[in-house]
Amino acid sequence: MNNHLVIMAGGVGSRFWPMSRPEKPKQFIDVLGVGKSLLQLTVDRFGSLFPIEKVWVVTSVSYKELVKEQLPGIPDEQILLEPCMRNTAPCIGYVAWKIRQRDPDATLVVSPADHVVLDATEFRRVIEEGVQFVKGTDKVLTLGMTPTRPDTGYGYIQSGSSIELNEIRQVLAFKEKPDLVVAKQYLAEGGYYWNAGIFIWDVATVVKSLREYEPDLAATLDRMSEKFFTEAEQDTVNQLFPLCKSISIDYAVMERMSGAQDGDGGLYVLPGDFGWSDLGTWGSLYSQLDKDGSANAVVGDHVTMIESEGCVVRAPQGKRMVLQGLQDYIVAEDDNTLLICKKDQEQRIKEFSEKS
Repeated sequence: MNNHLVIMAGGVGSRFWPMSRPEKPKQFIDVLGVGKSLLQLTVDRFGSLFPIEKVWVVTSVSYKELVKEQLPGIPDEQILLEPCMRNTAPCIGYVAWKIRQRDPDATLVVSPADHVVLDATEFRRVIEEGVQFVKGTDKVLTLGMTPTRPDTGYGYIQSGSSIELNEIRQVLAFKEKPDLVVAKQYLAEGGYYWNAGIFIWDVATVVKSLREYEPDLAATLDRMSEKFFTEAEQDTVNQLFPLCKSISIDYAVMERMSGAQDGDGGLYVLPGDFGWSDLGTWGSLYSQLDKDGSANAVVGDHVTMIESEGCVVRAPQGKRMVLQGLQDYIVAEDDNTLLICKKDQEQRIKEFSEKS
């Protein structure tokens, strides 16, 4: 079976400070308090679809040992180390060019490492359907999350009519994160989905698309690939990867493909409804955690909430906290740093971290 799982795990998670820090960002942390990191939960949710020998992780050179520690059994050559951040198009290009050398007929499922899925069974059904849809074609499939609210924190995918008897739809356009008025219009109109950043496509399609839309990036990847699977690979990547244009796969490929005609060689969306969340902020974490009778969400074994409502709290294991009289606050402690911040001010957390 030539299906491969690609996990993008290179971000620093600055909006989850102080829990997430450059030396150990959120994808390597047990954010939900369930005993596994977000990276481990990502691998787990794909289950038997992708044995560990079919899993590839693209991350920073700083996080190699964290990946090896959390995913024992993954081959060293399948942990791809970026010397600097260059967004998702170079990330996906790097791993696609490398997989192609070993498996030119491969189909790739590309996923971020920091999402949450509540219904893993339905998630795997959707992934299997998507793989069968694109395999052996030039089609690109993205998963679209059925919106449950007019959220301004996600990009949206505008879809057309279904192309087959199944759920898959043609993509008409990618939409940037909207303001609240526009987000409400999307939900009222229907046919719009949250952009989850999960893509399914054959490796040949990745290569073909980047050659067409980003030829300079493709040329750099060609040069890098000359040393793949050799002792000189990392030195070559360290030298050439910083030359890659910093651009997302949405800008580099998806927006340019949207609106293509039906048939082989187009962009499609498969709607999903399996309890998905992009854990990008404390607010998104709050939405995923169980709440007490006062709507407080707590991760920590010795936290006492008194006359407090609507808070999200994360305390280190064994740390005692007593919180009184707080309403709609974020309280988080990690590595001798304590954050107390109103939930509606969480967009300023990156600013706060830079001042600490």
